[in-house]
Amino acid sequence: MRASKRPLGVVMAWVRRQPPKVKAFLAVVTGMAALVFIRFIVHDHDNLFVAAEAVHALGIAVLIYKLTKERTCAGLSLKTQDLTALFLAVRLYCSFVMEYDIHTVLDTATLVATLFVIYMIRFKLRSTYMVDKDNFALYYVVIPCAVLALVVHPSTSHNIANRFSWAFCVYLEAVSVLPQLRLMQNTKIVEPFTAHYVFALGVARFLSCAHWVLQVLDSRGRLLTALGYGLWPSMVLLSEIVQTFILADFCYYYVKSLVGGQLVLRLPSGVV
Repeated sequence: MRASKRPLGVVMAWVRRQPPKVKAFLAVVTGMAALVFIRFIVHDHDNLFVAAEAVHALGIAVLIYKLTKERTCAGLSLKTQDLTALFLAVRLYCSFVMEYDIHTVLDTATLVATLFVIYMIRFKLRSTYMVDKDNFALYYVVIPCAVLALVVHPSTSHNIANRFSWAFCVYLEAVSVLPQLRLMQNTKIVEPFTAHYVFALGVARFLSCAHWVLQVLDSRGRLLTALGYGLWPSMVLLSEIVQTFILADFCYYYVKSLVGGQLVLRLPSGVV
């Protein structure tokens, strides 16, 4: 068993010794290789978006298990849950007035689960909430997202309020995990269930990003023009890429911890 882990351990040790620029290059190469792999094994790329929603829901299910069985919300950011509920509610509104499909059903289920998590943290398990560690100011993300949505939004024929709402939820989703990452950086130690949840978010973000990138490649860029003109198509793609890279560093340390057989994830200074 020990010998089977050795090659991967050697690779991880080599990666740790590399300077930041080399690590960034390796991350980009790994991401591109994963995209190529996914392109060949997944024929309908819309399934990637559904898979991203399913993985997100699985991550929330892990949180619900933690809250109901362990009766503690230590290590969880209420502010990230608030932001998640906000962008899901706005996206649901957009789905109802613009395009009702399977994603509407998935978003509804995810929003209900997220609201349950918020309820548990705010009322049932308030005594275990790390309010002093969850100190990320929400206006740092909500206000810039709102301003950006006013400036750059879809150029479709929908009502301007609906187009603004669509852009707002896209931008807010990209940065909604920042309070959770800030809390984990403050504590330096991440217990298993919280680590599983954040890793699930990272996987979901990557699948969603892969969906958009592969759709653009397969349509030879026509998808971008179908979304409208101006900066909006590029901002949609950029938002997907940003939210993927925000979690990339944490996912690296999660996998490293898993390979090392550690149940508790310890984050070095400067991570996330």
